[in-house]
Amino acid sequence: MGDSKWLYILKRLLLLIPTVWGCATLTFFLLKLTPGDPAVQALGPKASKQALAALRESWGLNDPLWQQYLRFLGDLCTGNLGTSYSAKAPVAELIATRLPVTLIIMVLAALFAVLIALPLSIWVATSGSRWVGEFVRILNAVAQGFPTFFLGALLLQFFAIQLGWFPIGSVSGGVDVAALVLPSIAVAVAIAPILIRSLTQSLKDSVSSEYVNFGKAKGLSYAKVLFGYALRNGSMSAVSVLGIQVGFLVGGTLVVENVFAVPGLGQLLMDSVMKRDFPVVQSLTVIFGIIVVLVYLITDLAYGALDPRAAKRG
Repeated sequence: MGDSKWLYILKRLLLLIPTVWGCATLTFFLLKLTPGDPAVQALGPKASKQALAALRESWGLNDPLWQQYLRFLGDLCTGNLGTSYSAKAPVAELIATRLPVTLIIMVLAALFAVLIALPLSIWVATSGSRWVGEFVRILNAVAQGFPTFFLGALLLQFFAIQLGWFPIGSVSGGVDVAALVLPSIAVAVAIAPILIRSLTQSLKDSVSSEYVNFGKAKGLSYAKVLFGYALRNGSMSAVSVLGIQVGFLVGGTLVVENVFAVPGLGQLLMDSVMKRDFPVVQSLTVIFGIIVVLVYLITDLAYGALDPRAAKRG
């Protein structure tokens, strides 16, 4: 890897600084504008005024807003995510126990999306049949017509509750990977249509290109031409689309975690928002921003590996 590539990676990593600052600042002030009192949420509406005042003071909620903001940024810079108002536990520990679950769902969803899109795209691009194209187009329209939470609820009801093929939520204090399959499929189905359209068009262009015709003229088998050249070029399009869809991938994962009662960051975020647990919500927003930037970086590196010319331009 050349010096220019390392410089490019460094520049992308430096983007984490404004991204984290922007996410943290926006979340901080939005939470301050929302109605409700974290102290009341923690102690209950019947708590005495003295107890509520003491709790607000211990949390620093009585300080001027600018002091709270600067203290929050200072803690963030030192890696101190604070203590959860509701769980009375370090926020870092809460996130560390749930982050693997969310990452597994995201990775599985991306994998399932590729497994769905790849055969369908190859079928459309190589069949030359108008009816095949129309059939896949209808499938895409149907898939895009289902909101992620609704599709997740259908999968949960049919495959997990009625058929009992998949477990639900946590198992023996941990998470069974089998319980993450249906949530991942729900997110994958939402991502797959865009991936199918992009990959199909890319494969059609590759299959009809002069390079493929030249390979056929040299006696190379159609399978070798398809998988050795056309599919390689098409995969670059798939990588780009997956990178662009990372925001939806994160959002879809957070939604299905709550539908399937999976103990990931999405469930933690929803619970923390309802309880006005400021430290947890602020920290999760920063984590999501970091995940998005890192996925974009991985996408760029993968694209460069598939197309060395793009890597040199980067």
